[in-house]
Amino acid sequence: MKKKVQNKQDTLEAGKSDLWKLRHSAEHVLHQAIKELYPSIHLAMGPATDDGFYFDFDATPEGRDAAHISDSDFLRIEQRMQELIAGNLPITRQEISIAEARKLFADNPYKQEWIDQIEQKGEMATVYWTGEPEAKGSMVDLCAGPHVSSTSKIKAFKLLSLAGAYWHGDENNKMLTRIYGTAFSSQKELDNFLYLQAEAIKRDHRKLGLELDLFTFSDLVGAGLPLWTPRGMIMRKLLEDFEWELRSKKGFERVEIPHITKKDLYQISGHWDKFSDELFKITTREGHELVMKPMNCPHHTQIFDRKAHSYREMPQRYANTTMVYRDEQTGELSGLSRVRAITQDDSHVFCRQSQIKTEANALWDIIDDFYGPHGFETWVRLSLRDPDQQELYLGDEKTWEGAENQLRELAAERGIEVVEAIGEAAFYGPKLDFMGRDSLGREWQLATIQLDFNMPERFNLNCINEQGEKERVTMLHYAVMGSIERFMSILIEHYAGAFPVWLSPVQVKVLPITDAHSEYAKTVVSKLAAAGVRVELDDRSERLQAKIRDAQLEKIPYMLVVGDKEAAEQTVAVRSRDTKSQEVLSLNEFIKKIAHYVIIRSAY
Repeated sequence: MKKKVQNKQDTLEAGKSDLWKLRHSAEHVLHQAIKELYPSIHLAMGPATDDGFYFDFDATPEGRDAAHISDSDFLRIEQRMQELIAGNLPITRQEISIAEARKLFADNPYKQEWIDQIEQKGEMATVYWTGEPEAKGSMVDLCAGPHVSSTSKIKAFKLLSLAGAYWHGDENNKMLTRIYGTAFSSQKELDNFLYLQAEAIKRDHRKLGLELDLFTFSDLVGAGLPLWTPRGMIMRKLLEDFEWELRSKKGFERVEIPHITKKDLYQISGHWDKFSDELFKITTREGHELVMKPMNCPHHTQIFDRKAHSYREMPQRYANTTMVYRDEQTGELSGLSRVRAITQDDSHVFCRQSQIKTEANALWDIIDDFYGPHGFETWVRLSLRDPDQQELYLGDEKTWEGAENQLRELAAERGIEVVEAIGEAAFYGPKLDFMGRDSLGREWQLATIQLDFNMPERFNLNCINEQGEKERVTMLHYAVMGSIERFMSILIEHYAGAFPVWLSPVQVKVLPITDAHSEYAKTVVSKLAAAGVRVELDDRSERLQAKIRDAQLEKIPYMLVVGDKEAAEQTVAVRSRDTKSQEVLSLNEFIKKIAHYVIIRSAY
């Protein structure tokens, strides 16, 4: 993992703050334009976001005519927004009483609800005026800010899409209309963002996964339950085998656990109280209450606790790639990114406190080695508890402070400057989150190492020390890919489906020019397969150009064209997916070439 320079992070955060002000202000200009063009609507709410801003409004309030707004109206809305920006209208903050706020937004039930919340906190209301306060044509909104000083500061913006959104995200509330947009400090930045957005759409794993025949979904099986095809399973197995190769070198042993358990296990672990609503529950015909496992760590504690362990047997390292199940809401499901059946590459280390750094270092090595071939720009986040909300976490403050300091020391000893994140810890302990930026510059959480003093306490996990006494052990939770489904979605989009040779389900397609060359083509396929190359033969009675086009659409790394000359000379005409040129090689030369990329696991 590369170092993350802290002062660079501070600069990025400052820039982000300025951008949020700009986007928040653009959102106010949007709702002013919407209200002027469609007076019958009720304005609801709209914040700035990491990618831009959005605004929710009620297009069909009771007793008013419906405002039929679609993305075909964006040009009209943008033109009015541009006029407001060109007007250099001041954006002014004003603090008013609750009574004044109720009067100002008397006809808007959504604003009245926000005012209720402000009143309950015993605070004054703040509003922002776009234009001179209370002047004709000015717009006012209930808002905490912050904003830029005037509309002319908004240099480049674009409306992006339109969707439905429940008020407060609650499906029991009314469905509102939501417009998404974005804003930047310059047109160049906006153009770059729009290019990346278009590229992200082309790379969408939900689209590419189906086109490349990696996975599918079935209405009969259910939402959030992906089905993996033979090609998809090849990729998954390659990733799992690579990870196991790294884990086995560090002394991990495989274990297996059932997919259901008594709820008692999760009551002791603490998961039942915190995540009961997210569990799939099963009642047996005898009335026993079971749950489908949402995580694996409590099961692994029971494998460790099956017998007494001497200090000489410590640490114990368990690895388990298995599915867990979580009752995600239907509206939150998204391709492989958010599913109900999740494959976790879960590992747990049970060790003495004196062994924590050595074991965590070994885990860190595995993560570095696994992610090296993928070309992510990476850094490390130290996820800490929120000390002002200690009640949200298991364990006492002293235990937490000790655990957090251990991880700080570990990073310092490796020469890694981490970014500390308050409130991002797991409820049972602090963690090191390994973050990555993909080829489009998007940030993802990848691997994690979590230090846990609480679960060993809850399950009374011990080893026998040198004095023959019981000694409380420590637990390290560890995952490289985390959710294999989610990691696959990231990889598909990172590579745009053009996977490196070592990871491609099909590495080579052999393309005979005519039916007369099929026999030699079959010989080529046989020799490649014997050498361990994943190869397919396209012997359809199609023109060669059609076969090449289809192989390129499938993003096959190499196409081997064979005709009279190749059959006579026992060669192949090698064509890669990235170029139109061909290189003639003997079959053995090509096998050596492709083996090189597989052995080094190159990202290319």
